[in-house]
Amino acid sequence: MLIDFFYTLRAAKLPVSVKELLTLLEALDKGLAGPRSQDAWSLDDFYFLARLCLVKDEKLFDKFDQAFGAYFKGMEMLTDWKKELPEDWLKQVLEKELSAEEKAAIEAMGWDELMETLKKRLEEQKGRHEGGSKWIGTNGTSPFGHGGYNPAGVRIGGPGKSRSAVKVWEQRAYRDYDDTQELGTRNIKVALRRLRRFAREGNDLELDLPDTIRATAANAGYLDIKMVPERHNHVKVLLLMDVGGTMDDHIQRVEELFSAVKSEFKHLEFYYFHNCVYDYMWKNNKRRYAEKFPTWDIIRKYNKDYKLIFVGDATMSPYEVLQAGGSVEYNNEEPGAEWLKRLTHAFPKHAWINPEPQGVWQYRQSISLIQQLVGDRMFPLSLKGLEDTMRLLSK
Repeated sequence: MLIDFFYTLRAAKLPVSVKELLTLLEALDKGLAGPRSQDAWSLDDFYFLARLCLVKDEKLFDKFDQAFGAYFKGMEMLTDWKKELPEDWLKQVLEKELSAEEKAAIEAMGWDELMETLKKRLEEQKGRHEGGSKWIGTNGTSPFGHGGYNPAGVRIGGPGKSRSAVKVWEQRAYRDYDDTQELGTRNIKVALRRLRRFAREGNDLELDLPDTIRATAANAGYLDIKMVPERHNHVKVLLLMDVGGTMDDHIQRVEELFSAVKSEFKHLEFYYFHNCVYDYMWKNNKRRYAEKFPTWDIIRKYNKDYKLIFVGDATMSPYEVLQAGGSVEYNNEEPGAEWLKRLTHAFPKHAWINPEPQGVWQYRQSISLIQQLVGDRMFPLSLKGLEDTMRLLSK
């Protein structure tokens, strides 16, 4: 059972194991997909149950939706054509799903005539049908089927258009979770959570339920409430961002990344630089020349517990990286390469996130130079790239 469905998921590059398939079959056997109707389950209920059992990571939801749609698109009609449809069951379905006006329209047609017509259609029809006004199928105006409209109809097999699962897997509500896509703020937050390390700090803000139960039991049943400090993300992040010039093409995505980082990490420090890091950085771009922060002071201020993340396209003249005076803005005494070495030495856990498409990296000499200087720890600004970054920094 469901072997072909299993292989469809594997063909879509979903990491589904036999054990997970057995878990799904066991869940079906225990009725977790809802009550059977005519020896078939609701496709809606099956969709959610299958996703729960088979998909381990929400970034795979979109691939699951595509594979599910490809497999079930022509199989929504789960009714067994050879079985006789109980008239009582059909009447119950109609009474539950139709409005008073629709019931009145059916009464005008007559229950007996409606059932007799349905039986004839079942005998005549040879397979699945979509659209139209006569055959039992989907998205039509026939009185029988689902996904269409007829005020005097019987829905057979599969869900109606207002049900949630069809909306999900046909419209692919999770398409932005694809790990090959560039990021939005929500997806960035999902990826950043791989770096979180929680610790309790601050005032007593949360109920400690296990300790409360223990203390109450020890107190002869008299309630003894225990509180603990709220848990916060304890990871420290030092974020250095390239601004201006070629980075103007990436403003929106870098802003989304910055917004997500600020919301996910309590201990965040950030500074700006242009093209390459030199002897100073700044926090306010409008006051970049009036409020400078020496890079040496930044190195001394933050200890090696901080995770250092550079964000920049690393696109510049190689001269700007390798030569003193290479900055396009002023005459820097030491080359940017020296400052990058100092920073990566001071913060062993570091990485560079590059918003430029990875396919162009090999054609830009400056990107190759920066990659070498950061120990090949450069990743693209995509969901997979950001997750790889967080995985590296969490080691």
